[in-house]
This record gives sequence, C-alpha cells and structure tokens, in this order.
Amino acid sequence: MVTSLPNLLTLSRIVVIPLVVGLFYVDGHSARWAACWLFVAAAITDWFDGYLARSRNEVSTFGRFLDPIADKLLVVSVLFMLTAFDRVSTVSYLPALVIVLREILVSGLREFLAEVRVGMPVSRLAKWKTGIQMVAIPVLLVGDAATFMPTRQVGEVGLWLAAILTLITGWDYLRSGINHIRDNPVPSSGDN
Repeated sequence: MVTSLPNLLTLSRIVVIPLVVGLFYVDGHSARWAACWLFVAAAITDWFDGYLARSRNEVSTFGRFLDPIADKLLVVSVLFMLTAFDRVSTVSYLPALVIVLREILVSGLREFLAEVRVGMPVSRLAKWKTGIQMVAIPVLLVGDAATFMPTRQVGEVGLWLAAILTLITGWDYLRSGINHIRDNPVPSSGDN
C-alpha cells in the first residue's frame, strides 16, 4: 500500500531532494543550515520507515522497491551538488565518485540478482558506511556556516572513511554476485 506511513516517509526523502538542491542556489548561512537539517530529517526517515514497516508488519513491495532508490537519489544528488558548488576540495571528488559508482554497481547487481530470485541483504559494514556517510554529508552541507569546528575538514574525512567502506562493501557485493553467476551459469542463446 503506497499510503502507509513507512512508504510516505520513504517518499518524503524524494520530495526533499529539490528543496535541498534549491538551497545551494541561496546565499547565506541560513540556507546551509536549512539544507543540513532537511538532509538530516531525510536520513532519519531512512531508519524510521524501515523500523515502522517491520514493527507494524507493513513491509510492502512498493516500499522495498522505493526505499533504496530514495536513499541513492538523495545521496547522489547532494554529493553532485557539493562537488558542483566547490563545497569539497578537488581531492574529495574521488571519494564522492567512489560512493556514486558503488551505488550504481550495487543497484545493478541487486536488479540482476532479483531477476534470478537471489536476495542480497545489507551487511553490517554497509550500515556503518551509510551511517558515516549520513553524518559527513550534512557536515559538508553546513560548511562555513558552522564556526565552532572545521566542518569542511571533518566532513571530508568522513567522506573518505565512507568511501573506504564503500570500496570494501562494494567489493563484497560484487564478489557475491560474481560467485552466484559463476555457480549458476545461464545457458547461452547466442545473444548478449
């Protein structure tokens, strides 16, 4: 059911994306803090929607489909904007790119494995990666608006840590997918 509370929370993560992106075009510290808080609220819904769905026994096909898409759209769009607006140093484009590429890899792999009815559960390390990423990104969103700590440096260190975990978890997922493909070859029909 699309209108269940968990699904509405998931949809809210997609709805907030244009608001966060739009705030990049507004000058001033207030806009940076607003973008940060919108992102944090969206990140909280990521945890809360899954918790509610399980506790209320409202896990739906729609929610299982939309949840990872909403997460990836939110993270990728904000990482893109942070790089486009020079809110991270050029050396930190690399971890941002690693995170984006891993999201694409895992999405494609999950789609393929779903076609052959193989689940790919989220690992504990992937949850740590997400947690670090969901702290680093809002810190980078605030940037210079926070005068009580070196936010850009703290955020970039978090982004690098998330990227390192991204490489590890991405490799784990890829290896699992390759092992499944190797162990279960599809008969060739002459087409790709």
